[in-house]
Order: sequence, then structure tokens, then C-alpha cells
Amino acid sequence: MSAPSSPSPAATPPASAARAPLTFDRGHTDDLMAFLAASPSPYHAVANVAERLEKAGFRQVAETDAWDGTSGGRFVLRGGAIVAWYVPEGAAPHMPFHIIGAHTDSPNLRIKPRPDSGAHGWRQVAVEIYGGPLMNSWLDRDLGLAGRLTLRDGSTVLVNVDRPLLRVPQLAIHLDRSVSTEGLKLDKQRHLQPVWGLGNEVLDGDLISFLEQEAGLEARSVAGWDLMVHPVEAPAYLGRDRELVAGPRMDNLLSVHAGAAALAAAATSAASLTHIPVLAAFDHEENGSQSDTGADGPLLGSVLERSVFARGGSYEDRARAFAGTVCLSSDTGHAVHPNYAERHDPTHHPRVNGGPILKVNVNNRYATDGSGRAVFAAACERANVPFQHFVSNNSMPCGTTIGPITAARHGIRTVDIGVAILSMHSARELCGADDPFLLANALTAFLEG
Repeated sequence: MSAPSSPSPAATPPASAARAPLTFDRGHTDDLMAFLAASPSPYHAVANVAERLEKAGFRQVAETDAWDGTSGGRFVLRGGAIVAWYVPEGAAPHMPFHIIGAHTDSPNLRIKPRPDSGAHGWRQVAVEIYGGPLMNSWLDRDLGLAGRLTLRDGSTVLVNVDRPLLRVPQLAIHLDRSVSTEGLKLDKQRHLQPVWGLGNEVLDGDLISFLEQEAGLEARSVAGWDLMVHPVEAPAYLGRDRELVAGPRMDNLLSVHAGAAALAAAATSAASLTHIPVLAAFDHEENGSQSDTGADGPLLGSVLERSVFARGGSYEDRARAFAGTVCLSSDTGHAVHPNYAERHDPTHHPRVNGGPILKVNVNNRYATDGSGRAVFAAACERANVPFQHFVSNNSMPCGTTIGPITAARHGIRTVDIGVAILSMHSARELCGADDPFLLANALTAFLEG
């Protein structure tokens, strides 16, 4: 990673870290903003991670090929998921793994199988709600369209119409005076269908024909699609002193970006590695992780086992490696909200630019326990990075992550961490400008440690 410079005064090192303070590098946050803008779908996100890792010397391997046990960096792509790892020279088959877990998907509006719709002279696109978005944040916003097109031969092509194409218009207050007193009430089926043109006739195949032209494909060559809308407004620094960053899909591309940077940095320290560093970025976290590309699927376990066996390992070596493995499940969490402080636990108020958060829930909605806390604290101390604690208010249901799923499915010690943000699940979220760099440094220390 690039050389650091000084964090904001809010981010003071913990008392246990008596070393010089970490200096803050705005270049990392600039690069995060470019990554967010270039990754409007999980498929674009993993393609961008793969490109970055290839520049760092990693190479893609196919799951259908036989794997060898030689050293170096490798990655597997499957849909909207990527698993990448670096095998040091002379790594024993039972060498354990240090894993950064994250997810590539975000709540949004996704295109239905019969997308062409309309009424009363408006041409519309039929969408389905994915995950749990703050639905009001998608109103009156210029939206693009991106995702994956599957061709008749089974190959796939990425498409990204990154310009104002669609809009979900809100009802004027003159036609709903109750909105001022009773709040905005949106019906998911009726009120979130975007418009994209004018016309009295619904033309079946019109949207896909348009996307074939945008992608430079022949007419009627597309057999399937996985498409979603995205806000086209670019990520931006915010505030008098540019201390904040506003942008889309921080939950959880912020962690994916930091994890990729950490893995590339750890690969440069290969000679001193005592663990095999891994980045596992899954799809479908926002709707339960139960897919072949989700954390509750077999992808990660398959990759780790095949790495052991490719180095001549046995089932005993696999068991030894997994027993010594640790995963940091990195996902965004809630910063204390200045207008709703009562919604947070009164003694745990994570602040933006205060460093990454350690997420704890005794009912195992997060996987962190005391031994996991020690692992993360040690990594932060080595990196001179401060960290904070997050615990939900007892009166509020606690969200969850891939952490408990990873721990239960693979039997590996897992710790839930992340960056504190505001407006989680909005079309446009808010974080501190320092925190992405602080997270990346903590993750690098964890992988290198």
C-alpha cells in the first residue's frame, strides 16, 4: 500500500499502541471513489478486483482445471463472487489461512424477466426489490442500468449504461397532502417502477434490444440477464474540510476495495508470511447468502480445500489448516447518528474517522468473541490504527453479516469488523474520508501477521 499521512484528530491511536500515529493517504480514498463508480454491479466489482490483482501478479484459475501446488497469487471468479489467495514459497499443506470476508452486492432495484412495461403514455421498466433498500432514497434520482448479459452460447458480457436513463418520480405533495403529517408510504409493487420514455404501446424486447446496441451485440443475441439500476451521481468528498465521502454501494464495496488492497500488499511480504492470505468477496449477502456465490454456499470451502490438496495435503492437513484459520468478516456498521442518537447503545457511539469498528452481539448475529477481539486488536496495534466497538441498542433488532455463516459453515474462527457509516442501505451512503485507509491498513497487518 502507498505510504501513509496523518488522520483526522478524531482518529487517535489506542493506548496500547505507543508507536507513531499512522499518517493518512488521501490517495487510497480517491481510489475507492473510482472503484465505487466503476462497480455498479457485483459482476463489475469482481472484474475490477480481478484486474487489480492481475496487475499485482495474481492469475485466474478455472474451477474446472486441475490446480497445482506452486507458490504465487491466484483467484477464482464465479458470477458476482471472487476468492483470491497467495501461497508463499515452501508453504506446508497444513499452513492456515488468514481470510478477509466481504460481499459485493448492495440493496437496489433489479430488472424483472419481462422488463417492458408502461401506462398512460409512459414507458417504464419493471423492477423487483433486491435486499432491504431505503426505498425513498431511490426517488427522483437519475439512474443508470448495469449488470450481466448472457448470450445464447452461454458466454456473458458486462453492460453499463452510466448516464441518466431511468427515474422513479415521486408523487407531488399537492396530490398527497398527508405525506407531511403521516410520512411517505411506498408500495413496493406500484410506486417504484421507473420511467424511461414516452409511448402508448408496450414493446416486448425493447429494453434488451436497447442494451444489445449499447453493448455492441447483434440483435436477439441475448438469452438471459442479471440487471440492476444504479445512481449515476459520482462519489464525492463532502463538508467544509472534505472530511466525509458520499457515494453508492459503500455497503460493502468499501470492504471489498480495502481487502483487495490488503491482499496485494500482503503478497509483497510473501517471504515472511506465516499464513496464506485470502480475500473472499461473496454475492447475495443482502438476501441471505444462500447461493452458489454466497457465503452460505460451498465456494470458499472448496477453494481452501483444493489449495491444501494441491500442495500434497491430506484430510488431516486440511483439518489442521482450518483449525488455525481466522477470518475477518468486514462489513459496514452504524456510526452514531446526530439526529437519532437515542437509537444507538448509550455507551457505544462509533464515530466516523475514528477507525474501524469491532462488531459484537452475544446472540451471534455477529461472530466476534473475546479471542477474536484479541486478534483484531493485535492487527490494529501493529498497523497503528485505532478501533472502536459497536453494539446494538438492546431495544433494536441487530443486523447480521457473513461472519456467523462463515464460522458455522467452515468451523473457523471469525471476527466481525467494518467501517462506521451513515445512511446504510440508501442509494447514497456516507462515511469518513479517513476510515477506508485505516481499515485497509488494519487488514494488511492482519494478513501479514
